[in-house]
Amino acid sequence: MTSIRGWSTRRKAIVGFLIIWLGPTIALGLAFGVHSIKNNSYLPQDEFQLLNWAHLFGPIDFNKGVLYLVAAGVITVGLMVWVARHMQMRPNRVQTAVEVAYGICRQQITNDNMDQDMARKWFPLVATLFFFLLVSNLLGYIPLPVNTNPLEEVHLFGATLPTFQLFAATTNISFPLVLALIVYIAFNAEGVRAHGPFGYVKSLIPAGVGGAMLVLIFPIEILSNILRLLSLTIRLWANLLAGHMLIGFMSGGLAVLLGVKYLAWFLLPFGIAIYLFEAVLIAGLQAFIFAILAAIYLGSAVSEH
Repeated sequence: MTSIRGWSTRRKAIVGFLIIWLGPTIALGLAFGVHSIKNNSYLPQDEFQLLNWAHLFGPIDFNKGVLYLVAAGVITVGLMVWVARHMQMRPNRVQTAVEVAYGICRQQITNDNMDQDMARKWFPLVATLFFFLLVSNLLGYIPLPVNTNPLEEVHLFGATLPTFQLFAATTNISFPLVLALIVYIAFNAEGVRAHGPFGYVKSLIPAGVGGAMLVLIFPIEILSNILRLLSLTIRLWANLLAGHMLIGFMSGGLAVLLGVKYLAWFLLPFGIAIYLFEAVLIAGLQAFIFAILAAIYLGSAVSEH
């Protein structure tokens, strides 16, 4: 039998991981049993409720959604200003990352989908959407004080704190909806400016369609234009919400919901894997998709179909 000393580093790492992963899982199962007791008091959706912390004025309240939006705005502006004031011939890592992101916004997102005049006009909006959403999405993956009941407070070192959980502003549908409305109004306004009201409506119909087919195609194209608002909103909101819920479930939420203690440790590696996948890929990808769709809609609004 081959001794452990003769194992490769990779084999030792795999065996060590399995021991650390399955050992406590089996121990918890033996200690507390494998039967489930449904936890009716735990509601995963409570994590995304916006509890008002303070009333500011009129209909405006202050809650963690507002806090995350303000934080995202401050960080985005602060980062851009800092990079602009510290430009170097030999850029550091932060400047390099921002310059790469700027290049993507300038070329792949804006210039590839609009003519030069349109790109020059709308690049500030498209780039702002990209960077703001990127920062906002990344903020949503910072682990902050949690509680098995998201509606209760957390007591940490004598201080009473609200439960943030893994919350992102984009997991509340009102935020993506407002951004989508800005894009929707912008590209329709550009279409009307370029073609006139009737000409813009006419431009929505594909070339060569007429007669009886026009009766069928016209309402479909109008509906398609309206559905762009919903697609922009739901794509961003649903992806971030689903990702955060998956992380929560795989990182202990499902164990609390079912009342099965060993399940929390067993599913933890999957929770970490989903967390890394979401934070590294999905946060940037969803910001990119929203920005590039905004550019495509703006560019297509002034083009001839």
